[in-house]
Amino acid sequence: MYLLIVTGLSGAGKSQALRNLEDMGFFCVDNMPGEMAGSFVQLCMRTVPPIDKAALVIDSRESVFRQDTEKTLHALDGLDVKYEVLFLDCRDDVLEMRYNETRRMHPMGHDIREAIRIERELLMALRERANYIVDTSKLKPVELTRVLQGTLVESGAHPFILICSSFGYKRGVPFEADIVLDMRFSPNPFYEPSLRHLSGLDKPVRDFVLSDPNVVMFLDDVTRMLHKLIPRFKEQGKHRLMVAFGCTGGRHRSVCAASEVYSRVKGVYHTKLIHRDLCSEAEDINQRFNGNGAD
Repeated sequence: MYLLIVTGLSGAGKSQALRNLEDMGFFCVDNMPGEMAGSFVQLCMRTVPPIDKAALVIDSRESVFRQDTEKTLHALDGLDVKYEVLFLDCRDDVLEMRYNETRRMHPMGHDIREAIRIERELLMALRERANYIVDTSKLKPVELTRVLQGTLVESGAHPFILICSSFGYKRGVPFEADIVLDMRFSPNPFYEPSLRHLSGLDKPVRDFVLSDPNVVMFLDDVTRMLHKLIPRFKEQGKHRLMVAFGCTGGRHRSVCAASEVYSRVKGVYHTKLIHRDLCSEAEDINQRFNGNGAD
């Protein structure tokens, strides 16, 4: 049996995620006290036929049951099945806007800004346990389904995942990133007319970016750093590490760097490659064909 623990900030989309997971074939339960998770697993395994994949929401509403995070984590550690944790995060300003628009009361109190701060503190330990962190700040409900399908590894067979990601600073730093590396020190392929409409996935752009010895040296250093850090992160119980490479738009230099590091480490760790702004930046470039923007 595969169990997915869905947690995260109120207003970040847990209810929508649960509906999406139901469509993906999960047996879903909302707002379950953590200490009941073991009984839930046993019940799923005793059904005929047994439930092979389930998802349950555990979040700050546990405070109603006087349940603290340590007790929740202890209960999860005692489960008879391997489980993974999906944490839905969101920027504070977006959460505040969502609550103001819906006029709902935050489970942590009437002062929304203070409630968000308190909830972040309560859920910090669960976030540290997360196998997957999804930032829903800019996601529409229909996009969340696509992200979940592309993010989840349902086998539960990999206790640690390394995520190599590219992004554009013009659209903001990924909220879920653990390590952010800036590729804007290298020459910009956008200003080469023959390369502008290509991406870091295309050989001419890769050759251009990697022709800079400083880039190669930087990527060598990053690879060595990851090999040194990942075992230490594992010792601390960390289940995921997201390394995000950024450039101005997220289509050329960052894509090349993330892809290069991914190719170097994918045989060593369970690794995933994500190019957040690759398509969005292509649309922008096409709209300003002769503009002065940057990659």
